[in-house]
Amino acid sequence: MKQPNLLAPVKFQPSLSDNIGRRRNKFYNAFWLLFFSFLLSPIAANATDITEQLHYPAIDRKVLLRSRDEADSLLRLGERQNIEGNPHKAVKSLRRALEIYHSIGDLNALGLTYEFLGKAFVELNQYKKAEDAIRKRLAIARDTKDFQSQIFAMNNVGTLLLQKGKFRAASQTFEQALKIARNLNSSEGYGISLSNLGLASARLGDYNKAVKLYKNALNYRRKTGDPIGEANTLNNLGEAYRVVGSYEEIIATYGKALRLAKTARDNLNQLRAIDGLVAAHSSVGRYNRTFELLEKRLAIATDLGNSREELKSFESYARLYEKLGKYSTARNFYQRAIIIAQRLEDSTKEVLLRDRVIQMLKK
Repeated sequence: MKQPNLLAPVKFQPSLSDNIGRRRNKFYNAFWLLFFSFLLSPIAANATDITEQLHYPAIDRKVLLRSRDEADSLLRLGERQNIEGNPHKAVKSLRRALEIYHSIGDLNALGLTYEFLGKAFVELNQYKKAEDAIRKRLAIARDTKDFQSQIFAMNNVGTLLLQKGKFRAASQTFEQALKIARNLNSSEGYGISLSNLGLASARLGDYNKAVKLYKNALNYRRKTGDPIGEANTLNNLGEAYRVVGSYEEIIATYGKALRLAKTARDNLNQLRAIDGLVAAHSSVGRYNRTFELLEKRLAIATDLGNSREELKSFESYARLYEKLGKYSTARNFYQRAIIIAQRLEDSTKEVLLRDRVIQMLKK
């Protein structure tokens, strides 16, 4: 039996979560050893300009340790708030941490804080502020001559360029990252750079090239034992297959991503994989499986305490019930999503959801 057309336009997931999410477990398990930086830019502030702002006052050791403890707590709090879907609160915590790290002149901690701050601004769609954080992160990375970190940095720069619709510039930035990875013989750098090059190719409409790049990237990500990165690339591949692949390829790819992400306890990639499977199964009328997946999605979002992902889950339920013509149930789920949007103070989302309800009731 001929399958329905799956070639719907695809909205690709930015890879910033790939760069930052991959480090989350390392952050909590070895906070003092984190010298990695992901958020860099090829057009960056001068390193000397940033580091000259730092000063190293002769502070009593006990005072210094107390300040560091407070900053470390704020940094952990900010990242947890990001995970829980509260980027507004994360910004406040991280800015306070920045002040303290500046006062004690801790370059590595400053870099990590700018990294998380950039992520929070991306979640808030405040890309200008995200770029500012990224440029400062770059200045620190250049000053410390951490070339390995520059690979991940440039990948995040490319991600922001993708957000701005500058696809060719993004592709060039990923190429720069790939060149550094080649010079360092970094398999990890190869993996993420090739994956993001695939993402840029997809944005440029060359999905067949994207598929080839993703498959190549998977070889390196498996080689380095990077299940989170592998799951992210598989999700990207699944999105490309939604345009040029078969139903079987889509299901198999997202299924692998889901299993890997579950094993690695990577909740964000689990959610992405579930979203891909939901779209694929619902497109061919496999609604029982679709509802099972949505139930799993909501459970993950609830366990995370991530209000924004709960909102997305309720909205997905609402759209599915709307598709099935069960408008009363759909409206109930839309209302639950609206309540969360109000709690998040996301007026734009609230307006869109209310408009969706109005349009639905006109049917």
